[in-house]
Amino acid sequence: MRTSEETEKGTLAIKRALRALRRRHLVEEGAHAPAIDALSKPFATQSFEWKEKAEKLEMELQQCYKAQSRMSEQLVVEVAECRNLKSLLQEKESLITELQNNFYQTSEENTQLKEDLQEKTRAVDLLIAENQSLKSQFEDALAKLRAAESENKNLIDRWMLEKMKDAERLNEANAMYEEMLLKLRAAGIGDIQQNAQKQADGMIRRAEAGYLDFNDSPLPSVCKVTIQAHQGGCGSLAFQHNSDRLVSGGQDRTVKIWDPQTGALISSLQGSVGSILDLTVTNENRSVVAACSSNNLCVWEVNGGRLRHTLTGHVNKVCSVDASRVAAFTVASASLDHTIKLWDLNTGYCVNTIMSSSNCNSLAFVDRDTVCSGHVDGNLRLWDIRRGKCTSQVAAHPQVTSVCVSKSGNFILTSGKDNVHNLFDIRTLEVCGTFRASGNQVVTGGSRPCISPDGNSIAAGSSDGNIHIWSRVRDGAVTVLEGHSSAVLSCTWSERGTFVASADKNGNIYIWT
Repeated sequence: MRTSEETEKGTLAIKRALRALRRRHLVEEGAHAPAIDALSKPFATQSFEWKEKAEKLEMELQQCYKAQSRMSEQLVVEVAECRNLKSLLQEKESLITELQNNFYQTSEENTQLKEDLQEKTRAVDLLIAENQSLKSQFEDALAKLRAAESENKNLIDRWMLEKMKDAERLNEANAMYEEMLLKLRAAGIGDIQQNAQKQADGMIRRAEAGYLDFNDSPLPSVCKVTIQAHQGGCGSLAFQHNSDRLVSGGQDRTVKIWDPQTGALISSLQGSVGSILDLTVTNENRSVVAACSSNNLCVWEVNGGRLRHTLTGHVNKVCSVDASRVAAFTVASASLDHTIKLWDLNTGYCVNTIMSSSNCNSLAFVDRDTVCSGHVDGNLRLWDIRRGKCTSQVAAHPQVTSVCVSKSGNFILTSGKDNVHNLFDIRTLEVCGTFRASGNQVVTGGSRPCISPDGNSIAAGSSDGNIHIWSRVRDGAVTVLEGHSSAVLSCTWSERGTFVASADKNGNIYIWT
């Protein structure tokens, strides 16, 4: 059974619930009051209010649509800008990546350059040490040179003393000779003895000096034959040895062999890919060697005209070539690459290369082991081709354009830009003759003069088309040959002395007798 206390608690709870329900009813009744009032108004009034609300709501809806349209457009613009910014961001990121790669590469290069700099620094230090060593060696060599010069001076003094003694002995011998001549004249046989002595003395002196006798070369005066030889100019001529056949080379890349008696073409040698700047004939007349502007030399067989060799090795145009008069297969060439090369025609190989400080314009063999050369710096040089060393040199012209060695081997003829032709004694390299004429001007690029076989005449072409011939035995008398219509580039004398050939810029060859 429930207690009274529990009964009272239940009663109180029921009372509280009733009060709460009453309050809720009052609240709900107050909330529904406006609706009840509205329902109680007339229908027309409610219709007007609804219409106003509907119009108001419609206007608000239109404004919402407009706002939505503006927001859509703005959204599209924002999306496009976002995409552009995204692509720009990607480009910036790729650029940053590339710059980072470049930075790493530059760092590596910088490291390599630092290492190279250190290596170069060590090399410079080594060179400085070597330079100091060479300097000390040079000072030692200079001291030795001074000692050698002093010794040489002493030797010269002793030699001069011996020469003075020899001169005294020679004076005594001359005095005895004069005394004997007086006795012979008194006996009536002086003239015969004197003439014989003079003749013998002259022969002995010429033999001791190394002179060779050649037939007298008559001075030419008449043009016998005119040959239209080459197209574009002819700058090189040479007669075959012990023959009157003439060999010519021209700008048309051909070498031709002519009969100077008739001007008939004997053969034409083809195969060069460059202009012929110079040519030579070997001492046995078996081969013709041409220096070409294509940086090489061409070697043809005279019999048959076959191109036997193309000699390569120069790196610039070959401006001069000459064949040894003694060694049948030795040829020397000069190029504008500061080199002189020796060739063996048997094998077609270069056997020696000589470096020169100045470009060589022309060269010629002096003997088996010696070559002379004329250079741009104006010096005439003699080379020992076995050792590849310059044995002597002398200033000849402001610029040497051509050199020519006499048949006797005793003289060197040089031509220069100063329009002067100098004749040097090959034993002393002293000038023994200077030849010039008012109208004789060396052709631009150089022309090739020549010496007669007897060594008594000099022939040189001029830019005005004339040929000047100087006589050494007639006090430098000048003979002028006229006939060419353009500058004369080359002159040559046949070994027999019967012909002089000249060639000009128009490619014409004149044969003079």
